[in-house]
Amino acid sequence: MRSFRVIVILGAALCLGAQGQNAPAPASERKGLPPRAAPTDYEAHATAGNVTIGAEFLGHSIPRAEGEPLITDDYVVIETGLYGPPGTHTNITVDNFKLRINEKKKPPIDSAPYGMIFSSLKEPEWQAEQDLEAKKAKDDMAGVNKNPGATPAPKRMPLELQRAIQDEVRKAALPEGDRPLPEAGLIFFRHGGKVENIHSMELIYTGPTGTATLPLQ
Repeated sequence: MRSFRVIVILGAALCLGAQGQNAPAPASERKGLPPRAAPTDYEAHATAGNVTIGAEFLGHSIPRAEGEPLITDDYVVIETGLYGPPGTHTNITVDNFKLRINEKKKPPIDSAPYGMIFSSLKEPEWQAEQDLEAKKAKDDMAGVNKNPGATPAPKRMPLELQRAIQDEVRKAALPEGDRPLPEAGLIFFRHGGKVENIHSMELIYTGPTGTATLPLQ
């Protein structure tokens, strides 16, 4: 009988350990993008039920804790924060957000999972070094081959750097699931055009507490 009790206790402990490993990290343990002091600190804000959304357009830039922002030419970035009365929770998913650019007649753009942007990420310092090396190599090739149009093959970003900047994006992305408010993060939308060609923009939120439209510059 004693050995049976030991087996039961050990089994329960293992189950609890497995649940702890699968559970999402509490909001207090996240090292992502912190919410601003209030939704009014964002470029635009609007209310959907008891949740207030703040948002700001960041162009093709992804802010970092240190160093210059990362760049993604194929996506535009919106920083957003969700707020509510003390003790408020809400279910968050990037599918709650859509972005309408310029044409009101066209359907809004769906948000993209953060992993979709990995292939387009650029690290400014590394990219600047590669551009200088590529220019020098091109000049050298032109001198040797007498061919001013010769272009050296581009280098691939080191795997360690790829992983590091991908992890930065993962942490900065808007977290999903049932979350205590305030919560904040980045949302990504497929748009490779120049920011200068954007004349109007609306972030559309449709969540458990209602809908809201935020006009952005």
